[in-house]
Amino acid sequence: MQIYKVGGAVRDRLLGKPVTDIDWVVVGATTEEMLAKGFRPVGADFPVFLHPKSGEEYALARTERKSGRGYGGFTFHASPEVTLEEDLIRRDLTINAIAEDDQQNLTDPYHGQRDLEARVLRHVSPAFAEDPLRVLRVARFAARYAALGFTVAPETLELMRELSESGELEALTAERSWKEISRALMEDQPQVFIQVLRDCDALKVLMPEVDALFGVPQPEAHHPEIDTGVHTLSVLEQSARHKQPLTVRWACLLHDLGKGLTPEEEWPRHIAHEHTGLKLIKAVNERFKAPKDCQELALLVGQYHTHGHRALELKPSTLLELLQSFDVYRRPQRFEEFIAACEMDARGRKGLEQRSYPQADYLRGAATAARSVAVQPLLEKGFKGPELGEAIKRERLKALKIYKETAQA
Repeated sequence: MQIYKVGGAVRDRLLGKPVTDIDWVVVGATTEEMLAKGFRPVGADFPVFLHPKSGEEYALARTERKSGRGYGGFTFHASPEVTLEEDLIRRDLTINAIAEDDQQNLTDPYHGQRDLEARVLRHVSPAFAEDPLRVLRVARFAARYAALGFTVAPETLELMRELSESGELEALTAERSWKEISRALMEDQPQVFIQVLRDCDALKVLMPEVDALFGVPQPEAHHPEIDTGVHTLSVLEQSARHKQPLTVRWACLLHDLGKGLTPEEEWPRHIAHEHTGLKLIKAVNERFKAPKDCQELALLVGQYHTHGHRALELKPSTLLELLQSFDVYRRPQRFEEFIAACEMDARGRKGLEQRSYPQADYLRGAATAARSVAVQPLLEKGFKGPELGEAIKRERLKALKIYKETAQA
């Protein structure tokens, strides 16, 4: 029995990055031997075991063969005869196909170290094209390591393109796709993830609504970058620079989908794109079964982001409607995330990345003013039921009128 570290733990150590999760592969062992040593079996598809003390995953060396469509369409073979090289060749990228023994000796049959030095993401073997999930994984690695200068090898990008055109991407489950998408959006350069998907024609399969934004112009006065797709990537980039949570990053990606529906004769204006985009945002949310908080914020940002930009001009009644839509009284954090998404949208424009955004503090102040209305005095006056609701609304509107006059005095 021989045990090796494999995959990300080896890769990140060689890159000088912190190692978090460690994967182990066991060569020359049987399931019975692992159980005899106290390892606990997990995973129904192939032999993976948890170490009795550390809880880390140990997998028996295995080979795989394509047997159906999609990520799960494989049959696996694990036995003591499977070599380390045979196990490594089934991995996605050369930089993930390096093994290390307990003396830090490396086994690198597919030249992963060379590609680490050259900053190249390259597939290990033609079998790469058998697994559609690898399109998303490679795009995610490109986003993670873009700051180190990594790019996707042309021949790997071509295989990704073949996968995109094969229909295999449609076989991915919503859960698997969302897992990769959500992880990619939380990388340091999530815009690279979207760009790589577009480069290999996967974006038009997975998110045609986002792909449709490229080539659609916007008014240069507000958008020096002009292209709506480029703007979307810039907004996503800003959301990562400002360490925004996943909810905000997802909303940033989808906020302008309505502009993809604008008839060409109306370009570069996009009247009512906030409303036309809602059905597209809903469709993308449902396609990937995004978590509820991501879905809700994306829809609200899509509908109201231009309200955020015009906050200083809004009438008190419109401002009150905005606050009510977000339920700022019970869910203040969601309104904070809306403000953040609006600010990222304002900064995601060529040459305007450092612009100030006074609308943020103005909106926060408005929310505070509306929340400051006390309910108890109205109850003491005898208001109840629908009348109480109307009385609270009147008092909040009054508070917002005073706030607006004071703030703009």
